[in-house]
Amino acid sequence: MDLHVRYEGDDDPDKCTARKLARFDLAELHRSDRATPYGVVLNPHAERALSPADADLARENALVALDCSWESAGEKMFSLPGEHRALPYLVAGNPVNFGRPMRLTTVEAFAAALIVLGERDHAERVLSKFTWGETFLELNAEPLRRYADCEDSAEIVAIQQEYLDRE
Repeated sequence: MDLHVRYEGDDDPDKCTARKLARFDLAELHRSDRATPYGVVLNPHAERALSPADADLARENALVALDCSWESAGEKMFSLPGEHRALPYLVAGNPVNFGRPMRLTTVEAFAAALIVLGERDHAERVLSKFTWGETFLELNAEPLRRYADCEDSAEIVAIQQEYLDRE
């Protein structure tokens, strides 16, 4: 599954997980919407949740993330072409937002999506470049397993609700 990033470059370059993925040839960075390929776009504002039903589309095209600071990650930023999907409830394992729900880095978003889409080995490979990558998997082991076992978006949303009700 090809990983592509619409890269804004507005974060600290030393902490940017997308840049690190690109350095290891694990993702391709794009500086414009136009240059970013069509695919499954990870978008926290999307109306549908990512589910295993999206796997074929992502494999045939691309898995796309927007890399920008959380301060500028408003809805208008997600004008990328493609099928927009929201990740379900997960918590961050990165040192900046550790334990905070839905504040994932680009690599965490990719890894979560890859697991939901049935590509666990690929997820582990991208996370292996980060000292805290294993922490993300440990913190989210149960929800990721459950999400990956779903058929469609509706099932994902139902399971996500269980985690939201615990908050």
